[in-house]
Amino acid sequence: MLSKMKLPNFLKFKSSSGLRAIISNTGWLFADRILRMGAGLIVGVWVARYLGVNDYGLFNYALAFVSLFSPIFTLGLDDVVVNRIVHESSHKEEILGTTFWLKLLGGIVSVLMVCGIFLLTERDPSKLSNISLIVILSITGIFRASDTIEIWFQSQVQSKYAVIAKNIAYLINTFIKVALILTKQPLLAFAWVTLAEFAMSAIGLAIAYRMRGFSFRLWKWSFPLAKTLMKESLPLLFSGFAILIFMKIDLIMLGQMKGNTEVGIYSAAVRVSELWYFIPTAVVSSVAPKIYAAKKESDILYYKRMKQLLRLLAFISIAISIPMTFFSGNVIGIMFKSGFAEAGPILAVHIWTSLFVFMGVATSPWFIAEGLNHISFGKTLMGAILNVILNFLLIPEYSGMGAAIATIVSQAVAAFLSNAIDKRTHKLFKIQLQSIIPFPIY
Repeated sequence: MLSKMKLPNFLKFKSSSGLRAIISNTGWLFADRILRMGAGLIVGVWVARYLGVNDYGLFNYALAFVSLFSPIFTLGLDDVVVNRIVHESSHKEEILGTTFWLKLLGGIVSVLMVCGIFLLTERDPSKLSNISLIVILSITGIFRASDTIEIWFQSQVQSKYAVIAKNIAYLINTFIKVALILTKQPLLAFAWVTLAEFAMSAIGLAIAYRMRGFSFRLWKWSFPLAKTLMKESLPLLFSGFAILIFMKIDLIMLGQMKGNTEVGIYSAAVRVSELWYFIPTAVVSSVAPKIYAAKKESDILYYKRMKQLLRLLAFISIAISIPMTFFSGNVIGIMFKSGFAEAGPILAVHIWTSLFVFMGVATSPWFIAEGLNHISFGKTLMGAILNVILNFLLIPEYSGMGAAIATIVSQAVAAFLSNAIDKRTHKLFKIQLQSIIPFPIY
């Protein structure tokens, strides 16, 4: 199938006024993720080997638990704010100022919720002793308010400034992790380094914004705008919760049902599988402003760009999944050694989740441009509920493999099959189908 697929037209575009900026912006985002992928693989695997399966599982369990609340400190604002800045650039200071204070408030609320819910729901005494780990990791949400600056650079198709700022922090903290391993520091030290990275990234983004000649003093708070932004982003916020259930509930349920060792094995497989998720995010964040602009010009241009985007990302995901299916055992063996050998078969299955993840990310600008965020939330919620049910049924018998099957089925339903049910998304479903089938569908 892959051999018959034509190279997406997206790759054949001739130069235009906006294309050069998109390519440059995407290139910087790719450089960012490739750097993180390379350093993250080397140091991340080293950390996994150092901590061992059990502690590595515990650390990933804590990260997954905190991540479930990440929509609270992002508030689903990112895509909505980018779209608003593109169309109302003259009010950018008010938009940025309001977004920052909303995100800061969300970060503070998320810390309180993470710690409170963990204490209320955790019944295992051995895990209650790790509340310090949860508290430290949850504080990262407060520093995410600085992502407002990154949103601005993204809306201007100038992500390179955010990339440089955040990667300086990332590289510094990567070297610190190496030092922690060499000096044989405890698990909690790695949590502090994670928090430090977010703090340093916030400082770096602020410096980059000022160096570009912009002033934070011009940022303004607007209560009416805050209400408008929250109204627009509310479906995305709830959708974010549902997406995080997709991505993280398997780790939490696996930890509750099977223990930290199984979480460690599964985390090794998921780490490799999700390594590629930067691709659709980088591409879509660069292309989205042009898709919003095309919507204003004509439906023909608008849907042409959507088709090109979906076909490109489907092509890439399949190109990754096929070889990874056959060589998953070798990949895990080389990276994590024998202690994580059971992760190989799990990776071979979980890697196909990427096809539907790529599709889901690619369709997000369509739902925003069409004003159908509430539908996106409904689809995602349906898939999230299905994921929980399947995990409950499959994990007791099949452990990590059951969690992988639950994830891929629920992603397929939410990001792809559900679009065939609703009349309003039939056209989108047909475009998605065309992106994975190498012949025309009428």
